[in-house]
Amino acid sequence: MEQITNTILMIRPVSFSKNEETAVNNYFQSDINNSADIINKQAQFEFDTFVSKLKAIGVNVIAVDDTFKPVTPDALFPNNWISFHANGNVALYPMYAKNRRLERRSDVLDTLESQGFAISNTIDYSSAEHEGVFLEGTGSIILDRVNRKAYCALSDRADESLFFEFCEDFEFLPVVFSANQTFEGKRLPIYHTNVMMCIAKTFAVICLDSIDNKKERQSIIKHLKSDGKEIITISEDQMHQFAGNMLQLKTNTGGSVLVMSQSAYESLSESQIKAINLHCDILSTPLTTIETCGGGSARCMMAEIFLPKKE
Repeated sequence: MEQITNTILMIRPVSFSKNEETAVNNYFQSDINNSADIINKQAQFEFDTFVSKLKAIGVNVIAVDDTFKPVTPDALFPNNWISFHANGNVALYPMYAKNRRLERRSDVLDTLESQGFAISNTIDYSSAEHEGVFLEGTGSIILDRVNRKAYCALSDRADESLFFEFCEDFEFLPVVFSANQTFEGKRLPIYHTNVMMCIAKTFAVICLDSIDNKKERQSIIKHLKSDGKEIITISEDQMHQFAGNMLQLKTNTGGSVLVMSQSAYESLSESQIKAINLHCDILSTPLTTIETCGGGSARCMMAEIFLPKKE
């Protein structure tokens, strides 16, 4: 079992814009004063730059174009509707926003199979949408694949009972907590766990300040330390620059890299960068338009592929 991969799925946007359906509880989203066409072109440029940088260090990027119809403004965040596992299982997830449910595409699985990946089983949780129950993939769930632990900050997009069901199906120990951010003077739930927490092979980046409950905070620290992870803490301000939205990937040198946006990188202190560099290199890329309108960043754009290859 490995914690990191060098193969990811990414979806190239064709109609990217601020999704008003997700903005109701994603407090990272805001408006850009530009035409829809310019915003989409900027997002495509950011996406293409990102993919080029990943490929240059040997990451195997399977890039699939979004479809023009139906219109899916958030399609470039595939990690919310699908996850791929080393035993050949694929999970499909229930999405909070109705227009995000249109992102689930069976042809993506066909593409992976055509590239030699073996899919043995698809576990589809999406029917929970009919009950108003949601769990948005590796946005909601942070997986420690080696230690078989799954971390989840509960929110409108992360239902506790469905999370427990996922953990039972995929054999993870569930670690549940609440994470909040200050928005317009109120403490409100953070929409996705992966904006405040990242688990890498030998370390974790986490905004402990967002976990208001002291017992829960201590529990998370205990779990991470007992699994030998160095804890690198970020502030709430850094989290708002997407410093928690990172993903470690393998490179062509046999090493690894922590992938993040330029705004995340620029928010880090010298000592935080130094702490990360003791474990791996850093790759950053500008994602200003995607972050501003989409309220998601580098990690959200990558769905890790751990599937086995066909024999």
